[in-house]
Amino acid sequence: MTVHRSLSRTIRNKFIAGLVIVIPIVITVKALWWLFTYVDSLAAPLALRILGRPIPGIGFVITIAVVMLAGTLFSSGPLQRMLHGLEELTSRMHPDRGVLLLGAHVGSFEVLRVAAAERPDVKVRVVLDTQKTPALTELLHALNPEIGRNVIDASRPGTEIVLALSEALAEGALATLLADRARENEATIDADFFGAPAPFPTAPFLLGAILKVPIVLCLGMYRGGNRYDLHFEALADELVLPRREREAALREVVQRYATRLEHHVRQDPYNWFNWHDFWNPEGRGVEAGATTRAAGGARRGDAVVRSAG
Repeated sequence: MTVHRSLSRTIRNKFIAGLVIVIPIVITVKALWWLFTYVDSLAAPLALRILGRPIPGIGFVITIAVVMLAGTLFSSGPLQRMLHGLEELTSRMHPDRGVLLLGAHVGSFEVLRVAAAERPDVKVRVVLDTQKTPALTELLHALNPEIGRNVIDASRPGTEIVLALSEALAEGALATLLADRARENEATIDADFFGAPAPFPTAPFLLGAILKVPIVLCLGMYRGGNRYDLHFEALADELVLPRREREAALREVVQRYATRLEHHVRQDPYNWFNWHDFWNPEGRGVEAGATTRAAGGARRGDAVVRSAG
C-alpha cells in the first residue's frame, strides 16, 4: 500500500511538473504566432502600398522588434521603476527554502498581498494582525477571497505563528511581516533612528535566525493612483547569532534594518504612517515633561520632512 501511494505520488508530481513546463511553452508559441500573423497582416499591405512591392519577412522582423522593445522597457525603462532590487530577492528564492521579508509602516504593506494574488506561481504568506485593520481586511477579502488564504493572523498565539511560518518557508514561500513596531510587552532593542535611539522588536530577526532563511527588507512606496514602487534589499543571507555575541549580532542586524528604513523615510517622508512618539512608544516621562517631549517629537518629525526637501 505504501509503495502504491509512493508510486502514485511520484507519477502525479512528474505529470504536474511536465504540465508546468509544457503549458507556458505552448502558450508562448501560440501567442507569438498570433502576434506574428496580426503584425504581418498589417505590415505586408502597408509595405506594398508605400514601396510598391512586398518585403518578405517584414512581419517576422517587426514581431521580433516588438518583443525586444517590451523586454527593453521592462529591464531598463519606465517599468523597471516599479521594482527595485528584484535580483536581491529572486537570487535567494529556492523551492525548499523561502525568504523572510521584513516590512514597515511605510508605504503600503497591503500591496504585497494583492501582488501575491496576481502571481499564483509565487507563494506569499503575510503575517498581519487582522483585528487592527478589520475594515481593510474585509474589503480585500471581498474583492478577492484568495488574498485571505495568504494571511497568517498575527493575533494568534506565538507558537502557531512560528509553526505556520516554518511550514510556509519550507515550501519556498515568501513570508512577510512588519518589523518596525513592537507589541505590548514584546522584547525590543534600541537602534539609532534619525539621530535618537528608538526601540525595534527583536522577534522578526530571531525568527529569521531560528528558521535559517534569508532576511530581505521589503517596502511598497505609494506613488499615487494605483501605482507603487516595490523595494527589496537583502539584510542577511542567513542570520547567525553566536551565543557569546548574541546581543551584539542582533543589535547589528536591527541597526541595519533601521538605517535602511531611515533612508527610505528620508526619500519619501509622506509615505511614513506614524502617529505616535516613535522614540518613546510607552510614553515614559510624559507626565513630568510632556511639553518638552512633545516639542522634541515635533522637531524630529519636522526634521524628517526637511531632510527630504
